[in-house]
Amino acid sequence: MSLHFERLGSGRPLLMVHGLGANLRTWDPILDALRDSRELILADLPGHGRSAALAGPQTVEAFADALARFVQSQGLSKADLVGSSVGGRLVLELARRGIGGHCVAFDPGGFWRGWETSWFHWTLAASIRLVRMLRPVHRGLSRHAWTRTLLLAQLSARPWLLPPHLVGGELQSLAATPVFDAMLHELAHGPLQQGCARTPGRVTIGWGRQDRLLLPRQAARAQAAFPSARLHWFERCGHFPHWDRPAQTAHVILQTVGADAS
Repeated sequence: MSLHFERLGSGRPLLMVHGLGANLRTWDPILDALRDSRELILADLPGHGRSAALAGPQTVEAFADALARFVQSQGLSKADLVGSSVGGRLVLELARRGIGGHCVAFDPGGFWRGWETSWFHWTLAASIRLVRMLRPVHRGLSRHAWTRTLLLAQLSARPWLLPPHLVGGELQSLAATPVFDAMLHELAHGPLQQGCARTPGRVTIGWGRQDRLLLPRQAARAQAAFPSARLHWFERCGHFPHWDRPAQTAHVILQTVGADAS
């Protein structure tokens, strides 16, 4: 199978991988800050956006294999990597396999323990049920600060400040992702993320201080799994730094992967 993707900008390639239930449009808040110095490759994960779903279990391993095949098919074996949430876990997995160059992972999954696993699973499952129930009125709800806050308080530290068009698009994507439940089940019941001492390039792990989905205490485990990684904290930020802190997010990416266009 092939993944739907877009290319824009110029410079060394930078592959950007979104999270569970999102699509490549989730990166829109930071594209203008990146496109002048890097060629951006924005990919829809299998079963997300305009990419067809994988056959069989929707495991992290299967998604990582699909991304590895995409990297090979597009000649991106040396591309730098950026990922958010599940996408953050996937780019760390590619780095662990020796694929790609420098790597930036924002609030990556797979480092939960004990009750944190149930918290991640069941609170997200409840949220997606609500999002699906409200699907006919997403656009209207996204226009109001108080409804944005009610719907996205688990994912954003300041949801009332998010642009309505961004919120409406994200809600529609979450509701429309056919593999969401299957992948959530595999994430909660599958193996934790493995680490490694050496990666092909620099690694930065970014975490929101107010992440209410993947709790900040998990950041120390992620850094322990990838001991060469630099840990960057985003203050007054929830699960998605590119939502709450877009300028800082772009800066962290360019600081890690380099801004030159050669």
